[in-house]
Formats: sequence, structure tokens, C-alpha cells
Amino acid sequence: MNRVNPTFDVQTAKVAVLMGGLSAEREVSLMSGSGVLKALQSKGVNALAFDPAERSLDALKREGFTHCFIALHGRYGEDGSVQGALELLGIPYTGSGVMASAMAMDKVMTKRVWTAVGLSTPGYVWLDADEQTPDKVAAIPAQLGLPLIVKPPREGSSIGMTKVTDAAQMADAAALATRYDPDLLCEEFITGEELTCPVLGSGATAYALPVVRIAAPDGAYDYNHKYFTDDVKYHCPSGLPADEERDVQRLVVAAYRALGCRGWGRADIMLRASDRKPFLLEMNTSPGMTSHSLVPMSARAAGISYEELCLKLLASATLDHPGTASRL
Repeated sequence: MNRVNPTFDVQTAKVAVLMGGLSAEREVSLMSGSGVLKALQSKGVNALAFDPAERSLDALKREGFTHCFIALHGRYGEDGSVQGALELLGIPYTGSGVMASAMAMDKVMTKRVWTAVGLSTPGYVWLDADEQTPDKVAAIPAQLGLPLIVKPPREGSSIGMTKVTDAAQMADAAALATRYDPDLLCEEFITGEELTCPVLGSGATAYALPVVRIAAPDGAYDYNHKYFTDDVKYHCPSGLPADEERDVQRLVVAAYRALGCRGWGRADIMLRASDRKPFLLEMNTSPGMTSHSLVPMSARAAGISYEELCLKLLASATLDHPGTASRL
């Protein structure tokens, strides 16, 4: 679909930075949103904080907001829910539209799409709530091998995730994951280097920013290490050979386009040590913008400051159906 962005005028725009929300990633979202808000205000944008957990979205229309910068993460913010509400309100927003947001938030659906178009992603077993018998859960290590990853398919920031190294851990890992999602995703573990790569733009004009290589203590790139410690080492430039970096960037752009993403996103990848083959893990359609976040780091390596990045993303705000009048 060819989408034409509404004209963004920094002098007349009134921007709601959506942050907080109802998901398990609320704390991170508040950090992201605070950074975005400060950056936009520093560029002269009339930007205000707006927490959908505390205020009804219809206030956006009543109070004359012209654009929304979505700094929400996880459910009700990154899964198409808020995007659909903003479509009905007729308020352009940053990031992917309803369908792409919903698909990318669901890691199983994402894998199905990528597999269908021939993009590499780790093997997996998915069990819905009715299938999670003790026998089926216990059988998964024999199917995928050890170690393996157990996680909720519709959460982010490594919430509810366990690296299982012994079959005896399966029951506890499943119990943790299903605290956050009734479904269960178990994934083949790829031994190698952990990478992430942002994408900006839409359709044929989408392009990858520099790859970030992540070196976490003992390979434990978990929620705490992502946001609340300085123990993780990030390498950008990645230090990968130029041909490997290009291969990862091509794969990430193909993954982004296959899901129909727009505006911006960030793909997580494992580079298998045995043959240097990259495997897609997930696509984030509302990536973190905290002091520890990786899209700003990659953008800086490309010569784009945090403030310029925020303004660039805001200027790309659009709707799935621009020009459709809201009656709300």
C-alpha cells in the first residue's frame, strides 16, 4: 500500500508522547517516553506526556493533539491496539500500522511470516493453553535439543524468558512464561553472537542502520541487564566483517518489509558461530529509547543525534489510511 504522510509542521503540531501504558514493560516505557519528550521539546516541538493507563485516548481528540509519538512497549501499545484507536481518531502516529504491529508483537505469527518468505529464524515449538500437558512440555527438549529458550510469545524485553539447559527446568520455565501469556513458545537456541539492527523508513525506501553487537555477562542479556546495569558491552560499529554486516542488514530489511513495517523498527538476530549464518529472533516495532537503548546508539554511529532521530521519527508519523475523517 502506498502511504502519503501528512505534512508535519513543527510550528503548528501538538504532539502527545504516549508512554507508560498497561503492559509489563510500563517502567521501561516511562523511561523511553521521558527521553523522547525532552528531545522533542528541545527541538521546539509542542510535546506533552500522555499515559493511556491514566487517561482515556479520546482526550487526544478533545485536547487538539495533531500527532502521537508512540513510546509505549508491549501489549496495548505495540500490538496494534493503540494504533487502531489512533486510526479511528484520525491522529497520525509513529511506527508501524495496525496489522504489522499486531503481527510483530506475536512472535509465533512473525516466525510463520518469515518462514513463508524464506527468511531464517530458529526452529520452535508452540503450545496453546490446551496443549500444555506435562508430557508435551517435557518432550520439547527432545524435539529442539538443549539448551533452548522458553518465553511468552507476546511479551518483550526478555520478560518471562528462560534459557533451559536441563530438561528438569522445563516445568518451571513454562510456568514462568505462562504467567505473562497463556501460550508457550519454545525456541531452538542458536550459539553465537547476539546482534540487533534498526531499520528506518517504509517500503522500498526502508534502510538499515549500523549493526550493534551485544556482549552480555555469561550471555545473559535479560531484562535487568538491558535496562538497569552497565555490565553489558555494546559494540557499534559492530566489528563484524563488512560482508557479514551487509548480510545482516539485508536480512533485517527483508524481515521488516515482509511484516509490512513502517517508520522504524529494530530486529534482534543471532549470528551462529558454526557457520556465521544469521537467524532472526524478533522484530520490535516500538523499540526502546532509554539511555541504554540500541536504536539511538546505532543512529549515533550513522551520524544522527538522539534529538534528530526523535524529530525524524515524528515527521514520519502517518495513518494506515491518511485522509480518512474521524467522526469521534
